Amino acid sequence: MTAFGVMLAAQIVPGIEVKSFWVALVVALVLGVLNVLFGWPVKILTFPLSVLTLGLFLLVVNAWVFWMAGLVKGFYVAGFWPAFLGSLIVTLFSLLAKRLILANQK
Repeated sequence: MTAFGVMLAAQIVPGIEVKSFWVALVVALVLGVLNVLFGWPVKILTFPLSVLTLGLFLLVVNAWVFWMAGLVKGFYVAGFWPAFLGSLIVTLFSLLAKRLILANQK
């Protein structure tokens, strides 16, 4: 689901480029690894700031992780704002897809 979200983000957001679906699959894997290695520790360390901003700072952390995934060859993120919008699209797409899948299983 994340790979499809990455492809969707590349179609919608100027400044995000994905060479192929296979690159999007690698980016999805890298996003998962980066979230485990960097995303969660940073979210734990910045918890007080997240509380003060009512959770909005978590969007900044997600954008930072998405931007870091731009190190994958064939995946390009032009800067913070494309990363911010791209991470929002990937998150919303994944959330919607999971809800649709769970609704169809009932």
